[in-house]
Amino acid sequence: MPASALLLALAAASLHALWNLLLARARDTDAATAAMFGIAAVAYAPVAAVAWNVHRAAIPFVVASALLELVYVVLLAAAYRRADLSLVYPVARGAAPVLVLAAGAAFVGAGVSAGEAAGVVLVAVGIVLVRGLRRVPDPVGLALALTIACCIAAYTLVDSRGIRHAAPLAYLELVLAPPALLYVAGVIALKGKAAVGRELGLATVVGALAAFGAYGLALAALRLASAASVAAVRETSVLIAVVLAAPVLRERVGPERLAGAAFVVGGVALLSLA
Repeated sequence: MPASALLLALAAASLHALWNLLLARARDTDAATAAMFGIAAVAYAPVAAVAWNVHRAAIPFVVASALLELVYVVLLAAAYRRADLSLVYPVARGAAPVLVLAAGAAFVGAGVSAGEAAGVVLVAVGIVLVRGLRRVPDPVGLALALTIACCIAAYTLVDSRGIRHAAPLAYLELVLAPPALLYVAGVIALKGKAAVGRELGLATVVGALAAFGAYGLALAALRLASAASVAAVRETSVLIAVVLAAPVLRERVGPERLAGAAFVVGGVALLSLA
């Protein structure tokens, strides 16, 4: 993997961890989610328009993915409102590729290599460590994280087909903008404009730019290196987020949870490179 691609992929991972940390530390997670994704959808529209190329065949995939993204956004806000980022983020990010692999094996008949099997075991061990062996379990937080993982896996499978019929940047805007704006409307209806307005600060703008910047940097890395290697490096975001959860969010992140995050990163790397 060229050094330039490695740096781009690491930057993408850092930005992905950043916007999740900023979202999790917000006073009103629902309003902050609405503000962050709303800003991102509007700010990204001109960029997508420049590279617009969408075929009619992409529409069913866009609709399906947008619905899944809406569920994902709702669940993500609920998870960060209810549980620690150092639990939710590694479980959701780590379990998703395992579910994608399982779906491929179950419905497409794809084989599972020894490396992929080892990756699944590492992710499973990591999730157990992140959840904790001795501490009081958080069943609701864990359930939300696993449900988010299901959403990520589902829209990943849908997008892998839909992206064949559209330019990546245009496809991303079509998939993300409608659920973002629907979520904004929903939060305003429930909490009022003032609640969203209170979250329109520097942190929200930075988070919105980081969310789409992470994707742009990943695309740049993919031009220089294989998809498997880029995907593996990007999963370092799990370790970055968990390490920073203690100083940024004041979460209790002990050696056990740090080890679990490292296992998740290693497992996903094996799944990507196998």
